Amino acid sequence: TFGLSADWLLHEGEPFVDGLVLSHPEQLERLRRACPAAEDAAVLAGDPCYDRMLAAVRHRERFRRALGVRRGQRLVVLNSTWNPEGLFGNGGGQDVLPSLLPRLTAELPADDYRLAAVLHPNVWHGHGPGQVRAWLDQARRSGLTLVDPVHAWRQAVLAADVVLGDFGAVSYYGAALGIPVMLAATGQDRLDPDAPLASFVRDAPRLDPHRALREQVERVIAAHRPLTGPAEFTSSAPGASAALLRRHFYALMDLPEPEAPALLEPLPLPPYDPPLRTAPLHVRTGVQGAEVVIERSTRHPYGADGIAHLAVHEDTLDPGILELADVITQDGQPDDPRLGSPQAWTSEVLARYPHCTVAAYVSGPHTCTVRSRQHGVYQLTASPKSDADPAAYASSFTAWLATGGRVPREGITLRVQVAGGAHPVLIESVLPGDLATQP
Repeated sequence: TFGLSADWLLHEGEPFVDGLVLSHPEQLERLRRACPAAEDAAVLAGDPCYDRMLAAVRHRERFRRALGVRRGQRLVVLNSTWNPEGLFGNGGGQDVLPSLLPRLTAELPADDYRLAAVLHPNVWHGHGPGQVRAWLDQARRSGLTLVDPVHAWRQAVLAADVVLGDFGAVSYYGAALGIPVMLAATGQDRLDPDAPLASFVRDAPRLDPHRALREQVERVIAAHRPLTGPAEFTSSAPGASAALLRRHFYALMDLPEPEAPALLEPLPLPPYDPPLRTAPLHVRTGVQGAEVVIERSTRHPYGADGIAHLAVHEDTLDPGILELADVITQDGQPDDPRLGSPQAWTSEVLARYPHCTVAAYVSGPHTCTVRSRQHGVYQLTASPKSDADPAAYASSFTAWLATGGRVPREGITLRVQVAGGAHPVLIESVLPGDLATQP
């Protein structure tokens, strides 16, 4: 049993620790079987990591906003332990995570799903940060965020709508917190069959890599029923680990405890880390009147019929793809001197790329400036409650124009159907007099 055997706990037949902290009596029973000589050193003191997560459940929405999860989006947190049989390992002969990532970014529409990955610190240490980031570069350009494996992984798990992982602790914590969990690598041969973790691995839903991924993710969320084992066996004293640990520490020092309550440091709010998708996005839209249904993904999306076009961020890795783009986007402040004004930038892009029909400058969380080669310049503005990507609004407007839509003098409101909701977007013409900064 990992961590409870004589090899880990004894030196010359005696325990070399003054206290072996266990979180549940079940672990004590396994310790008695695996290494009875260390039993006297065992201390039942709960799980401080779990307690910090329980205390931070109330900040779930803040953690989601920190990761740039928009209303209506589902956050999929991928996680891997550091063993070769883990999700980031060889999966018993195949690279599980590298083969899954292109499909996830293709099959899960960009506006409906947000992807983040928690990799065990030993993965980063063993391969080096540069190598890990190089391996996952394409996925990062497609919207995957790599979560800090020390300071922010707990917050990512709390923010998740589903955890997709392996037999590591992150999956187990997710299940203990009542979050839907799917396993893509089980590592059952490495686990003590009598351990709660092994029981969890046997009972948790499995991801079938040979079937459509979106259908499986949506099913596990819809049919979710929390497993009782993880919540029961993660800690026998939820919320009390700080007091139990401090009592033990002061007893070791033979000192009286302070009168102040024992408290754990609260989980910090992570830095704002929204996705920046610079990989080309295949867009498919359905237009009916002022209603536009849209899906965007790194390959041909599913579920939306109708007009297709290619949308590419100007900072894409392969500049050659810009020559093929129907829509080119950029993100920046409206007064960014490096890009020029939105009007100037859109004019420059259309002059540089003859195939491009629309250039869209996203200048805020709800606004963008769009220049159509045939129809002129427009300001797109959504309500702050319409929390979708303005680049999706630009693509929707592009499709609407392609079906014969025209913007009247007083403007028009489109209803963009994306991320499970309808988002009203006001389209207003930008008059020539407003283009003083245009080159």
